[in-house]
Amino acid sequence: MKEYIQVFTTTEKKEDAEKIAQTLVKERLAGCVQIIGTISSVYRWKNKIEKAEEWLCLIKSEKRLYAELEQTIKGMHQYETPEITSLPIVAGSKEYLQWLEKELKE
Repeated sequence: MKEYIQVFTTTEKKEDAEKIAQTLVKERLAGCVQIIGTISSVYRWKNKIEKAEEWLCLIKSEKRLYAELEQTIKGMHQYETPEITSLPIVAGSKEYLQWLEKELKE
């Protein structure tokens, strides 16, 4: 059984999010990337509370592709330590998951 995932990453600029999205879809590591922005992020970085406006990428993929997807994002990302997290897709419409499967590399 296929194990689909949704991967999250954030970027400082919309252009960076779009570049990551285009690459992941072109390389068939993602079937779809939705870009949401801007969002407000509050976090601790180097012992200081920070606030930033960011763009959120919601990346639809498959668990077997995660390692390659993560390395691709890291290779393009501007952040020293980018957020790259993944959650399982526990359910989805049959038609959508069939479409996603067709769009991902073998």
